[in-house]
Amino acid sequence: MTVIETPDTVQRAPAKGRILDTANELFYQNGILTVGVDRIIAQSSVTKATFYKHYRSKDNLILEYVRSRRASVEAQVRSIIESAPSPDSALLGILESVAGKLTAQDFRGCPFLNVVAEFPHPTHPARLIIAEHRDWYHETLFDLMRGTGHPFPGEAADEIILAKDGALAGGYAGDTIAAGAALGRVVKRVLAESVNA
Repeated sequence: MTVIETPDTVQRAPAKGRILDTANELFYQNGILTVGVDRIIAQSSVTKATFYKHYRSKDNLILEYVRSRRASVEAQVRSIIESAPSPDSALLGILESVAGKLTAQDFRGCPFLNVVAEFPHPTHPARLIIAEHRDWYHETLFDLMRGTGHPFPGEAADEIILAKDGALAGGYAGDTIAAGAALGRVVKRVLAESVNA
């Protein structure tokens, strides 16, 4: 017998998770500064008391949004690396992952660069989380480039990060196909410089 799920039989996500999921969508699609707490409360179907119980302020929710985006990206990159047979194939897997984001229907640029644009002061707590994430990303790429035998793994990691940033920004502002192709050319050129390539 097939059971048809209805709103009454589907277990709802906890309120805190619903709030974060809603903020994740609204902040990314519309910008953080343009989305008010009342809109998040209404769209996540919670009360104002519930919102403030879990997050206390919009500022706390913003930080949780940035942390959740960071955790998601880092988990995805780790998964790609763990399943790849070699450092160069891991790099190509990361490239494919970024290129895939460019063509997603809800693509609106790099979430981290978007946050940086909205919070220009480098000591803002959200900016500090992003700085830590970028350091992690650079170290990860450095380790992969060293694994390929690249003579200058730090410089190679710099180039790939800059190309990734450019593809995500340029892909949102213009031609996603051209941005992905340019990113691919940079990664493949950098890999070709490796001793083990």
